[in-house]
Amino acid sequence: QVQLVESGGGLVQAGGSLRLSCAGSGRTFSTYAMGWFRQAPGKGRESVVVIRWSGDDTYYADSVKGRFTISRDNAKNTVYLQMNSLKPEDTAVYYCAARRITSFNYRTAVEPDTYDYWGQGTQVTVSS
Repeated sequence: QVQLVESGGGLVQAGGSLRLSCAGSGRTFSTYAMGWFRQAPGKGRESVVVIRWSGDDTYYADSVKGRFTISRDNAKNTVYLQMNSLKPEDTAVYYCAARRITSFNYRTAVEPDTYDYWGQGTQVTVSS
């Protein structure tokens, strides 16, 4: 069992930055693919970026490429999301998720339904 706790959300002006953290429990954390997803009011949950267990492969949503960066520190059981040049359309609840399946291809890695564990979410609000 893995428990995930996000932190770092808040209110920021457009053009600003935030860094989200996701702290995980469990000895097998380092073997899981991790993802950041978001859900805006009235919309479905979408993939922001996902990262392989080893950290050497990632898939970013087109809308955040060049602005967001994911990283992980398996020694600390933590995944980070650095968000720069934030836009009002980035406003959403951001969720961290972990995936037991070891295969990592674009078609499945970005699908929320393939993730087994979820954090409680952290609100990110970007004002214009």
